[in-house]
Amino acid sequence: MRKVQIGSVKPGDKLAKPIFQDNGRVLLGEGVELSERYIHRLQNLGVDIVYIEDGMTEDLIPEDTLRDETRRQAVEVIYKTMNSFKDQSVIMKGRAIAPDLGRTFRNVFGQIMTDLTTRPNMMVNLTNIHVADAYLFHHSVNVAMLAGVMGIAKGYNRNQLEELGIGALLFDIGMTKIPQKLIEKEGPLTADERVIMESHTKEGFDILRKYHDISVVSAHCALQHHERYDGSGYPRRLKRDEIHMYAQIVGIADVYDALTSPRPHRKRYSPSEAIEFLFAAGNTYFDFDLIKLFCKHISIYPVSTTVLLSSGQVGVVSLNSELALHRPRIRIIREADGREPASPYDLELKDELHLTIVKEL
Repeated sequence: MRKVQIGSVKPGDKLAKPIFQDNGRVLLGEGVELSERYIHRLQNLGVDIVYIEDGMTEDLIPEDTLRDETRRQAVEVIYKTMNSFKDQSVIMKGRAIAPDLGRTFRNVFGQIMTDLTTRPNMMVNLTNIHVADAYLFHHSVNVAMLAGVMGIAKGYNRNQLEELGIGALLFDIGMTKIPQKLIEKEGPLTADERVIMESHTKEGFDILRKYHDISVVSAHCALQHHERYDGSGYPRRLKRDEIHMYAQIVGIADVYDALTSPRPHRKRYSPSEAIEFLFAAGNTYFDFDLIKLFCKHISIYPVSTTVLLSSGQVGVVSLNSELALHRPRIRIIREADGREPASPYDLELKDELHLTIVKEL
């Protein structure tokens, strides 16, 4: 299979991986043949890339860091939780919202940790495709997964991982108090709108600190994930070690996943572009040593990514090496003159030093 831009998909192409709705359920499943109507509908739903079946790359199967079932269950829980906090009828009646919040998300993160610790390596590969309306829910899962990888890399014990994971899953819960039209706004925010948007950190902290089974340091992930190393963040303009380490980790994971996801006001960045951004933010937005640790566990060019080489050849990433993440193995599917090879063949970029990846396609 290979990952392609939705604009390159042709009627008759078949999905090689499912596309998810906002509640975690499958919108279109693996093997569905894409018609012109389906393609147009996906574009309207904000889907910008898909995985399609392809004879020359049928043996290339990218593995998401999380199993589909783990992701589905986690997204479903987050979806229900977020919507319960938005439900004004429940609030007006004074009923308790999600009384078992801590236990519920402890179980969710436990399953995420099971997936992480049973993988052969700690390289992160995000392959899930979802509609635009599902961003907040899948984003929370991705941030928790990325934070979990960081926690393992830092040698955290079980209790620390649990505190970090719950904080990461619920770090954006304050967004339930922000008007939806403001969240979906495509243009720049006004000064007044920015004040409202930035209030989600304090709102989230106020929600989480009321739950006796959620640690206050987990709640600080909600409060501090927009604080920055140089003091330019919010809400309190904290600097360096004044920011809790969990919140620093969540902040990096939040920025990385936001950059690599399509948003209403911009296209998604590639993983390699997002990593370049993070390195440039070293000791400005985030602690540079923490960024280096984070980036050691990210697949810069995930398997099945279609790329253009400096030679003019088009290929698909077929294998990554932890020793040379920026020089993967490439399956050539089109020569520089536009011809398809008689049979696909692989190039090891770590050996072909005259070749570079120009861009993702």
